[in-house]
Amino acid sequence: MTKQEVVQCILAGRSNGAAAEASRFAPANIALCKYWGKRDEMLNLPRTSSLSVSLESLGTHTRITPAGSDEILLNGDPVDSSTSFAGRIVEFLDLFRVNGQPAFHVETRNSVPTAAGLASSASGFAALVLALDGAFGWNLPPREASILARLGSGSACRSVFCGFAEWHAGTASNGLDSFAERLDADWPALRLGILTVSSEQKALGSRAAMRQTVETSPLYASWPETVAGDLPRLRAAIAQRDLEEMGSVAEANALAMHATMMGARPAILYWQPDSVTMMERVWAARADSTPVYFTMDAGPNLKLLFEEGSAASVLERFPEAKVVAPFAD
Repeated sequence: MTKQEVVQCILAGRSNGAAAEASRFAPANIALCKYWGKRDEMLNLPRTSSLSVSLESLGTHTRITPAGSDEILLNGDPVDSSTSFAGRIVEFLDLFRVNGQPAFHVETRNSVPTAAGLASSASGFAALVLALDGAFGWNLPPREASILARLGSGSACRSVFCGFAEWHAGTASNGLDSFAERLDADWPALRLGILTVSSEQKALGSRAAMRQTVETSPLYASWPETVAGDLPRLRAAIAQRDLEEMGSVAEANALAMHATMMGARPAILYWQPDSVTMMERVWAARADSTPVYFTMDAGPNLKLLFEEGSAASVLERFPEAKVVAPFAD
C-alpha cells in the first residue's frame, strides 16, 4: 500500500470540501524507549514499539491557508523550495490534494531547534496534520491522526498527544495498526531539563542514520530484544511514578541505541565532547545523592529526567538546563 492509498483509506467518507484557514500546535516528544530502525521506509513503519513523553509547550505551531501556490515559512522566514525541508512538506501536502484542492501557505514556528535532535520534525508533521484536519473539517479520531502524522515523520505519530504516548509498531503491511496512543497516566512532579550542546542541523539526518545502522551494525540485532524488555518496565515505572526505575531504564535505552549507531560501518557518532562531559556530570550528581537521569535522541543534546522536589539541586548543578513540566496543567 502506498502513502496515497493509506490517506484515501483514512479519509474515506470524510469531507473533501473547500479548505479554510486553520492553526494548530503539537508538542515535541522525547522518547524514553527509542524508535530506531524501520521495517518499511516508505510508510515509516518501525521495527519496534516505542514510548515517549511530550515537552508541554515546546513544539510547533502551524498555520495553513489556501493559496494559489505553495509557500512555506519557517519561524517567519520564507523557505527556498529547493531545500529538503520544503520538499518534505510539499511532498506531504501532495497526499491531500484531491479534487482540485488548493495549494497552501504554510507558516510554521518551532520552539525547538530544527533538525538538531530535539524532535522538531515530529512536532512539525503532527501540527501539520492537525492543521489540515481543522482546515478540511475531517474531525479525525486520534488514532487516524496519528497514522497520518506517521507518514510524514515516524515519531510524529506520538506528537499528536500530550503526556506519555506509546507507539505500537504493528505488524500489518499497510501500517494501519501502527499508531500511537496516550497512556492513561500523568506525573505532575516530573520535570525534564533540556541541555543543548548544539542547535546546529545534524550533518546526517535520522532517516539515513537509521538505514545505515540497520544495514551495517552488528550490534543492531539485539536492539528489538532490548526494547521488548524496556517497554514493560517503563510502563510499570510510569504507573508507579518510580523515577529511579524509569530514569535508569530510559538512560540505558538511549545509550544502547547510540551504541548500535557507533557499531555501524562507518560509525555514526552524534555525541560531541560536551555531550560526554554532561553525561559524566549527571553520573556525578547521582553519586552525590541527586536523583537525576538523562536520555538522548539522535543528536548531541541531553534531556534530564528528575522530579520537582529535586529541582533546586539539579539546577544548582545544571544552571543551563531549560526546565519543562510535561504535566503542568
